[in-house]
Parts: sequence; C-alpha cells; structure tokens
Amino acid sequence: MTTAVRVPKELSARVPAEQRGPGLDRDAVRLLVSRGTEVTHHVFAELPRLLRAGDLLVVNTSPTLAAAVDGRIGHARVVVHFSTRGDDGRWAVELRSPDGAGTTRARAGGPAGTEVRLAGGARLVFEEPLSGRGERLWWARPDGAEVLRVLREHGRPIRYSYTERDQPLSAYQTVFALPSDDGAGSAEMPSAARPFTARLVTELVSRGVRFAPITLHTGVASAEAHEPPYPERFVVPEASARLINAVRGGEGRVIAVGTTAVRAVESAAGPDGVVRAARGWSDLVVTPERGVRVVEGLLTGLHEPEASHLLMLEAVAGRAAIDRGYEEALGGRYLWHEFGDVHLILPAESPHAEHCLRNGW
Repeated sequence: MTTAVRVPKELSARVPAEQRGPGLDRDAVRLLVSRGTEVTHHVFAELPRLLRAGDLLVVNTSPTLAAAVDGRIGHARVVVHFSTRGDDGRWAVELRSPDGAGTTRARAGGPAGTEVRLAGGARLVFEEPLSGRGERLWWARPDGAEVLRVLREHGRPIRYSYTERDQPLSAYQTVFALPSDDGAGSAEMPSAARPFTARLVTELVSRGVRFAPITLHTGVASAEAHEPPYPERFVVPEASARLINAVRGGEGRVIAVGTTAVRAVESAAGPDGVVRAARGWSDLVVTPERGVRVVEGLLTGLHEPEASHLLMLEAVAGRAAIDRGYEEALGGRYLWHEFGDVHLILPAESPHAEHCLRNGW
C-alpha cells in the first residue's frame, strides 16, 4: 500500500461493534480474507468455516492496562501514557496534551530532570529519551508510588480522538487476556483478537482448530510514521513451542492473531524455523527482506499507510497481496483502528482449492 493513499476519517471505527446496534456482539465486525491476491468478504462470525481442522491460532494473552494517567508539569495539565516497564524500575512513557477528545496531541518529553506530578500524589522524573526515538518516548523513573497501583487507582485506557467517547477497561480486554504474575500488561490492546467471543472460540475448537498462547506486552501504538517498534517483553511457553512445531510438521497452518503474535513467535524461532521456549525482550523488526520462518497466516487489523506493521504483512503475504487487500478494504468501506474490521491473510490456494471454496465443497 503506497504512502500516497490516505484513509478517510469516516472509516475510523468510533465505537466497539457491540455498541453499533441491538443484538450485536464483538464478532459482528467485518472480515476481509486474502488468499494471495484472491479477496473475499465476510463477517468475523464466519471464521470457523474459513479455517480448517489442524490449523493453529497463536494468541496473545497480555491484558490491557489502564495506561493513561493525568498529571501536571508546573501548572500545565498533561496526560502520561505508560508504555513499557523496564527491568530497572523505569518506564518508557509518552507525554500528551488533553484536548477533550482523547489524548491526541503529542508533546516532546524532557528535558532530563523534568518532573510530572501524577494523580494520587506520585511523581515521575524524566531521565533520558529512548535511543533513536527523538523526543517522543522517554525513560522516566517513578518516585513516591508503585506505577501499577497508580494505573489501577487513577488510570484509564489510552484512547485517541477518532473514537467517540471513553470506554471501560473491559472494552479493551480480549477473550484471551490473562492477568500476569507481576501485574504487567499492554499499554494498548492487542486488538486483532478483540472480535473473538467465548462462543466463537468454542466453535473453533469443536471444528479442530487449536490455540497456542504466547505473551507480548505491547507499548504505545502511536508510532505510525515509518517508526519501527521498540523492544517489548515476550514469553513463548514450552507447550506452545511444541504445538507450533508439531503443526508445522503436519497439515495445519500456523496463523498468528495479531502482529504481536508474529513478533513473539518469530523471536523464538531459530534459523531452522524451529520454535523454542523463550522469554525476554524482542527487538525484532519483521520485514520482507528478513521474511518469516514460522508464521503462514495472519489475522490483523487494518493499519495506516505509514505504519511499519505493513512491512510485516508484506513479509507474510507479499506486496501484491497486501496492496490488493487494502484496495478492497478501502473500496468496501471497512473500518480502521482497534474497534474496526479485521483482515485474515492466508496462503494462496491452488486453483482446485479456490474452486472448491467458492462452491462450498
């Protein structure tokens, strides 16, 4: 998708699917399916019949944190987005200005020594910018309170102005979210999994689709303009690694639910494509030049034209398939962002398989 293309503002999903009409659930979003350059249109509730027995969905269990907290620098009101917790007690944070419609106006952090007074009396002291990130993201050290307690007591979900109103934290949790032992989580929802419901998961399992849980705690997602993702903490458990390897050796397909799942699994894979249990920090950037070693399909949201995530999509499916899919998404008036529609990218089918698919065989 060329950067000359722009997504019209009216294609931003303003509220969750279940709030758009009576009787709707999360799985009421639309589902664009790409098999190579072959594109079909569905609703997400049809996913079970679009997959096949033996397929494996790799899902991110990271819970979403209430990561936006009000504060002040001197007399100026600010909003702090807590992005990523470091191993040394510091947090990578982003400063924003409140504008009454979501905290959308970014502002430069720093200089070093800048102090932010947070709701509840805690303080945050800026120390240094993240390497290579300019002035947007800074390492800051909390003083006077434990950040996770501040988030629980005074935080709210990060939201941007394309959404209509604030939503409860529950609206930003996926059905796969699990509390972590240390209280860590994602600054923003691993949103590709949002359309899943318990009912849909049950139907998928009954049809022979399996699930492999991983964890990757995502940082702020406002890094859109060709800015690669920065290091994030991940875990690929031993049981999930074994299951992924078993599926790769059989007839099923390994399909990542979200770019976070791709990053975690590919970080745990060796040059031979074998996935091994792993945990730590991933600084992997998946590009067409690097390619993918494990993932054969991807379920993901629709990304802005400048987003670095599009390079990952191209690594999975190729440029022609992604360009074709996004052409269809724009023409079909699909909705963007975390409450929007989703895109299932699968390997191209053989001509015989495509004929069977069209005819329901």
